[in-house]
Amino acid sequence: MAKILITGGAGFIGSHIVEACLKAGYEVAVVDDLSSGKRENLPPGVPLYQVDVAAAAAVQQVFELVRPEHMVHQAAQIAVSRSVREPAFDARINVLGLLYVLEAAVRQGVRSLVFASSGGVLYGDVWQPAGEEHPAAPVSPYGIAKLAGEMYLQFFAREYGLRCAALRYGNVYGPRQDPHGEAGVVAIFLQRLLAGEAPVINGDGKYIRDYVYVADVARANLLALEGEWQGFRAYNVGTGLGTDVNELERGLRQALAEALREQNDQDDKMSCEAAGVMVEGDCCSADRDGEIEPDFSPDQNGRRTRGAARAGEMELPAAVYGPARPGDLRSSLLDAGKIAQELGWRPQVTLEDGLRHTAAWFATREHI
Repeated sequence: MAKILITGGAGFIGSHIVEACLKAGYEVAVVDDLSSGKRENLPPGVPLYQVDVAAAAAVQQVFELVRPEHMVHQAAQIAVSRSVREPAFDARINVLGLLYVLEAAVRQGVRSLVFASSGGVLYGDVWQPAGEEHPAAPVSPYGIAKLAGEMYLQFFAREYGLRCAALRYGNVYGPRQDPHGEAGVVAIFLQRLLAGEAPVINGDGKYIRDYVYVADVARANLLALEGEWQGFRAYNVGTGLGTDVNELERGLRQALAEALREQNDQDDKMSCEAAGVMVEGDCCSADRDGEIEPDFSPDQNGRRTRGAARAGEMELPAAVYGPARPGDLRSSLLDAGKIAQELGWRPQVTLEDGLRHTAAWFATREHI
């Protein structure tokens, strides 16, 4: 059984990659400093080394303990705005951290390494799906670090024979995405709607993105790990389909309403059964001891809580429009034809289905 070490494996995308590798029969270990990842994201029994990838000696020690044959490097500082404010901090994690991982991988004889890159920050504004040959023109330190990372992968592939792949992600979304900090818009909108707060759309909302479901991204990582080429390859991981923020918000609202309705029906059925009430189809009739009444009590701030929504309140606050964010790309789309042709990867989850899965996951979480 081959061993895989996954940095950032307790995070949003990383934890899904862990699950995909386990399902494929690999032995998996994780490096994560838990600055944004969560231990509960990992399946039981997966070894977790709480290590900062920018701590070279600690990284080397983990490699010596685990002795992996393959690597997936997801650990990163992901806030573009913080990279602008603190470029040295960004480079410490996203450049030096990668270098320490690459050096340890070479010393340990790792055969292949997959790196989390980014399509949006490399290509800039594109109104047609961009292929891997599109000129890279990053404008933020975060994007510059991703481009530098790809160049370092090319060097290590050429100099040491390490087989490397850089996966240039679109806008990844799905269960376990963190809605706090500089997070994805899907998670932010769902968290606000469930808290009874209006989603805030920046500017006119006509910002087009290529949304790709996290399980599809995990599968792309697995295919890249198992590739048979020598040297370095870069692959886009996206759908090629554009959705603006206005359309996304409408889709999320519909998906969340459906998820809450299904959950309410299930909760009502369980409450009736627990109270000894006869269940008839989707309805229940009260026994002679009395009727079941839902609790619509507001919280201490006067808002209807998630519990109230689950009890039957289906109104979701309307979106509001705020000022545009300086520097936001108007359009970012990826052409994933190369990875389809060479590795057989194609997105399997439509945006509609992905939003439904994600909304259902968020609706079951009391505290996010």
